[in-house]
Amino acid sequence: MPATVRWPRRIVISAAIALTLLATAGPADAHPYGYPQTVTVAPDAVRPDVVHLTWKAGGVDELTLLGVHLGLLPQDRVLLDGAVDTRDADATVLASSASFANYLTRQMTVSSDGRACAGVVGRVGDIAVSGVDVDYTCWGAVGIARVEVRMLTDLDPAYRTVATGPKGKRQVYGTDEYSHDWLLGDAPPISAATPASAPEHGPTTAWKAARSVGPLLLLGAVGSLLRRQVRRRRNTRVRPSS
Repeated sequence: MPATVRWPRRIVISAAIALTLLATAGPADAHPYGYPQTVTVAPDAVRPDVVHLTWKAGGVDELTLLGVHLGLLPQDRVLLDGAVDTRDADATVLASSASFANYLTRQMTVSSDGRACAGVVGRVGDIAVSGVDVDYTCWGAVGIARVEVRMLTDLDPAYRTVATGPKGKRQVYGTDEYSHDWLLGDAPPISAATPASAPEHGPTTAWKAARSVGPLLLLGAVGSLLRRQVRRRRNTRVRPSS
């Protein structure tokens, strides 16, 4: 009868942790504790008095929640247990709504030299994929733009927004810090060759990758430990004398 292998307690605990992480590695059902929403800040390529912001939701469920909040989607799309019933058409409903456009320019504001800039929502495509652009026209050439972001904090004050500006500068917006000054005067301008909705890079992408791959790597490491432990015990097992 083969000998029973007793696993060291630390390996059993490590395996349990790895399995728990793997089970919870998928996108969170309840934001704001999932992937963060993002904002890109950039000057205009031609007009020095224009500032561009591009907002992108952290997940499609945020678009559904916002649609319910604005009265564009039925209340029963948010279930009693907090789960969100998302539909492919939710992004389209938001994109075609004046209420959504007004919400964007109310929750994201730009000012220069103490004067508010007028925001206009640009051409809207698939906001679930590329986000939505808002153009702000100021009273003169913008050297430093004060950008305030309160997106979704009226749904839950725990929401955060990861913003990226010229030269890779970054800022995390939240209820504890919703305002930040961005230097735009000598920054590379936004143009058709460098759209604000360029593919994601930096902390947000790294975070997504870490959340999805990290638990698998940990589980693999634990499996390797278990295999080495089996080999070690087999090699050190006392053989019966002949």
